[in-house]
Amino acid sequence: MKTIVFDVDDTIYDQQQPFRNAINAVFPDVKPEDMHALYIRFRFHSDETFPKVMSDDWTLEFMRFYRINESLKDLNYPSVSQDNGLIFQKTYEAELDNIVMHPEVRKVFDFLKENNIPMGIITNGPTDHQFKKVKQLQLENWVPTDNIIISQSTGFQKPEREIFDLAAKEFNMECAHTLYVGDSFENDIAGATNGGWKSLWFNHRLREIPDGEKAHHLKEVTSFEDLFPTIQSLFS
Repeated sequence: MKTIVFDVDDTIYDQQQPFRNAINAVFPDVKPEDMHALYIRFRFHSDETFPKVMSDDWTLEFMRFYRINESLKDLNYPSVSQDNGLIFQKTYEAELDNIVMHPEVRKVFDFLKENNIPMGIITNGPTDHQFKKVKQLQLENWVPTDNIIISQSTGFQKPEREIFDLAAKEFNMECAHTLYVGDSFENDIAGATNGGWKSLWFNHRLREIPDGEKAHHLKEVTSFEDLFPTIQSLFS
């Protein structure tokens, strides 16, 4: 491997913590033992519905209400009003103002920078929302701004091959020698495969490979603590 590109959400930082804080504040009846399953459904509905925003079929505001409402219903909680759904979104965004890079990821980034290994970012989501996270996480201390791609600004999104092709061109990276690191099998691992990239599945939520999919990834890591030694071994 010569170059490396990262996902952002739930890869560079623990996305479940701000989600948990917002749920506790707005929907206190959600049981602690349901929090992980609710988060997984929230990610599922985010990935499933954001293409409707990209195609202008839905507003971003409606999508954000829909994903939390459907997630709660999936776990047999009552439907919520659109107003409460948007209160949750505002609370969640406020919690995202406090996100920090996981210390094990910082070790990875420092190692890559010290060894002059080119780095990049591909993240799905609204441009302003995701770039706010880029700033909060101070990613530009390690990754050049020109090597950061946010899906909404491109018209493509993971797992579409086009966004990986665009990144390879814009970042001046060779697909066969580039490692993509992400937590979502459907978006990150399948997407990297579509683009002809190698991939590392950062499966710290211990998800199963989706039915009908094959394990195309080069490595699987199931904890933040194992991320640094694994990446170090691939780039040493």
